[in-house]
Amino acid sequence: MKIQIKYIFIAGIIGLLSPACSDTLMEHPSSYVSTDDIFESTAKAQLALNGVYSILAQEEHHGCDEIPMPSSDDMYYANGSNNDGAWRDISHYTLSPSNSWLQLVWQYKYEGINRANHVIANVRKMKEYQNNDPEAKRIEGEALFLRAMLAYDLVRYWGDVPFKTEYTNSYENAYLGRSKAEDIYTQIITDLNTAKGQLAWVDEGISPERASQGAARALLMRVYLQRSGFRLDSETGKFVRPDEATRQGYFNEVINEYTAIKGHHSLYSQAQGGYERFWKNFSENIIDGQESIYEIAFHTPDGKKNGAGRYGTFIGPIHNDDYASGGPGRAQGNMRVLPEWTTYYDDDRQAVNIVNNSGYFPGKWRRDWIGHDRYTGDMNTTNVNFVFLRYADVLLMAAEAYNETDQLTLAIPLLNEVRERANATPLAADFSNFDDIYKKQGSRAAENMDISTFENVEGVKEFDNGDNKSKFRAALFWERGFELCFEMTRKYDLIRWGILYPAIQKHATSKNQKGYNALRNFTLGKHELFPIPLAEMQQNYELNGKNNPGY
Repeated sequence: MKIQIKYIFIAGIIGLLSPACSDTLMEHPSSYVSTDDIFESTAKAQLALNGVYSILAQEEHHGCDEIPMPSSDDMYYANGSNNDGAWRDISHYTLSPSNSWLQLVWQYKYEGINRANHVIANVRKMKEYQNNDPEAKRIEGEALFLRAMLAYDLVRYWGDVPFKTEYTNSYENAYLGRSKAEDIYTQIITDLNTAKGQLAWVDEGISPERASQGAARALLMRVYLQRSGFRLDSETGKFVRPDEATRQGYFNEVINEYTAIKGHHSLYSQAQGGYERFWKNFSENIIDGQESIYEIAFHTPDGKKNGAGRYGTFIGPIHNDDYASGGPGRAQGNMRVLPEWTTYYDDDRQAVNIVNNSGYFPGKWRRDWIGHDRYTGDMNTTNVNFVFLRYADVLLMAAEAYNETDQLTLAIPLLNEVRERANATPLAADFSNFDDIYKKQGSRAAENMDISTFENVEGVKEFDNGDNKSKFRAALFWERGFELCFEMTRKYDLIRWGILYPAIQKHATSKNQKGYNALRNFTLGKHELFPIPLAEMQQNYELNGKNNPGY
């Protein structure tokens, strides 16, 4: 059962780097509650924390405007080729700093961080916190998780960005220069390490709609892997990756976090309905923390956009507006899938992930699964949660870390746990069936599935180049695509592996190449990062007028 989150708006300057300022922002609204009042008890402090969560569920944030940002990768893209100054331009790599959706996502990331900073600073002053009250510690832990999550998004989207851990409550301290991505990563890890010690596990009764110990640990795994890979440096315009000793340290941290998580979560088994049942749960508003570790909650009591999402409408199979005749209602189906991917699978996941309905669409969220009775009253909105962290990702991240630390015998079983849940053939320990699974030799998929020629941004071939370690990297290339497609991870996996460009170009002969504009527009050394929005560039004098490379 979904729960509507209630929160108190705390007056003040919400955005760390807000757009145009006006005197009205300094006035107390009718619902104003002072800091002294709100942090007089943990029950009221919880309402302030809920105000941080509410930022995630805004339409201009995860509800809609962030949906196209992880595209185009090598699998899906925005439908339509015209420039729109919004979602299509983001997906087609034709965006500029004036993009309206980009501006709003930037703004909401900072609003969320600033609200989290406010909660963290003030809960630490409470007598309950100073007396080690577990509720006060939990509130701090959840706020630290949310700040880390939002900061991670900033770094992977924009690289070096303005960042602070103090609440912004005046115009004088609202503008900052950039902080180095590496310094922000260090703060993210510090926040998550603190949070994980103050949060309970989902299997101890915590809803996956709230931060848990498993969520903090799983996000740490994701952060360590992202940090271990390539990124485009905002200042130099060059690709950088840590030295091997540092990378090994990150991989070992991933393994440590996995060791702590296992036993608290598990995959949906075939007996429970498997992969399809797991995804149907979201469209049917079923909350279950068995595999889901953390999900962004959407709930609209009246169909209005505040609190509502567009999973199942904006992204999902297209559907006619048949609500009046007893059907589930309309879905726009704004994102499309490259049809070649239907030839790569050999298991249950294809039928869930890709729907052919006069075009190929992402299928994890569907209007017909939502059904007539869960209609919100608005044909564009849904109450379908977005799962941000789940156990299948944890298994594949751990498998990658084991492989990179030369522990292949521990990596293969984790990959196979994911494959076997989907009724896929396990990868043999001696890799004797590797070519059959991941190259499909003799089939029409064979040409696109051979990634042994991929060179990373340093010109090195690291995938399937003779040894089993590199073959396992290729296996992960495909498994993370098969399992985690459309979940905001694929593009950033390809960036950290240094192969986003060749991955896009492998579909140069796609039957949908006309609509797949990334083939023509993606520029190496530019589009790994988004431009800092124009409004920020114009107002924040500390940026010295310098945007990200190529913008």
